[in-house]
Amino acid sequence: MNAYDEYMKQVVKPMRSELTDAGFKELVTPEEVQNYMADAEGVSLIMINSVCGCAAGLARPAVIAAVNELDKKPNNLVTVFAGQDQEATATMRGYFEEIPPSSPSIAIWKDNELAYFIPREQIESNSMETIKDHLSGVLSQIVSS
Repeated sequence: MNAYDEYMKQVVKPMRSELTDAGFKELVTPEEVQNYMADAEGVSLIMINSVCGCAAGLARPAVIAAVNELDKKPNNLVTVFAGQDQEATATMRGYFEEIPPSSPSIAIWKDNELAYFIPREQIESNSMETIKDHLSGVLSQIVSS
């Protein structure tokens, strides 16, 4: 591992732990993504994480707050890290390839298909509260159906 890779690994550590500390399972290899998606049951909230400011100030806090306020939560919380775990992220994006890649972004997976998707454009142009409320509403409907 070169000095740059080692530096970036340390820089993104708190960005990873913000989600894993909130109960998200991090998928870092293509095999982990494939194995997870093959066995995923119920509703999965998939956070495509990123180092950008809109991930730090909007997406991660909104996702965590939305999950925390729900009475009926998704069965699974998972994350891949765009720009860091590139192969894992590409593999995850392959499950909803009709959606252009964007990060951060939020996918809701149910019954082996994409049930809802929030791209970066809908994250960076809104407040954290708006994103949280939007996600909470969508999750409430999908988890209950």
